[in-house]
Amino acid sequence: MSEIVNRVASSPIVTINLEEIYPREERVIFDLKPFLFQELILREKDFRAALKEIDWTQYENKWVAITCTVDAIVPNWAFMLVATYLNPIARGYSIGDLKELEVMISEECLRELDVESYSGRPVVVKGCSDFPIPLFAYGKIISLIQSRVKSIMYGEPCSTVPLYKKQKS
Repeated sequence: MSEIVNRVASSPIVTINLEEIYPREERVIFDLKPFLFQELILREKDFRAALKEIDWTQYENKWVAITCTVDAIVPNWAFMLVATYLNPIARGYSIGDLKELEVMISEECLRELDVESYSGRPVVVKGCSDFPIPLFAYGKIISLIQSRVKSIMYGEPCSTVPLYKKQKS
């Protein structure tokens, strides 16, 4: 009787599961629209007073997109002023919509990835996940590992789609 060998476990293939490194904290929008006079312009004095009245703890440990959902005259400093309140409280923030926030989150979490640990190895970027990973993150991971790895595949270790194989010199 021959011994059963787990070839997946003994394989040199490493899996990158973006779901494991991608933050799951709540994403919220801070909209400047309610602070505008007639939804058209921002009055500095009123805006500064209103910001002082906000209970900023509601943004604690959340990812915040600072945006304005109406077409209005909003100076850049207004978004930056909101950021000064969020900076010590929120998990992170971005000036822009929720899609731009996800790009920023992707950049941040992938910056911490030890890409050198994948050098010279075949890599599978795990496909299916229970948490929605933005397409940007998949593109970013390719840009980070392609020059270092032997090959890149997408999917599950038992069923992968080949994406890249380093050419032999």
